[in-house]
Amino acid sequence: MGLLLKENIEINCIARPKEQVIRDIGKKLCDSGYVEENYIEAMLLREESFSTNIGNGIALPHGVEAAKKTIKKSGIAVMVFPEGTDWGSEKVKLIIAVAGIGEEHLEILSNIAEKLSDIENVIRVINSSVDEIYEILTEK
Repeated sequence: MGLLLKENIEINCIARPKEQVIRDIGKKLCDSGYVEENYIEAMLLREESFSTNIGNGIALPHGVEAAKKTIKKSGIAVMVFPEGTDWGSEKVKLIIAVAGIGEEHLEILSNIAEKLSDIENVIRVINSSVDEIYEILTEK
């Protein structure tokens, strides 16, 4: 199993409360065996203490440090909100949940940030199919 499964990419999502989005995307990580269920609560805790909105219409929800032991395998899940969804101070369109074991966590975050630092790439992802998003996020 790789870092991203196509079934963990959901496009054309409809706006909903941030907490619900985090629960929904966390469930994808849980259902596909990347994390234990309590990792979802750790993602909500992280969001309460520090927003995971990184700008460019992107949020990268992930669990607090104490939840590292609930990660079975490094993985990500993706939700695309073409119209945006409220993330506190602004709307975000691309949400990528991250669960990384040990140092892989920072590596995954930095890889995503690098690929999506250019707003054109973000727009490309938002307007892509599941297959295209998979290719963009898994290419080396």
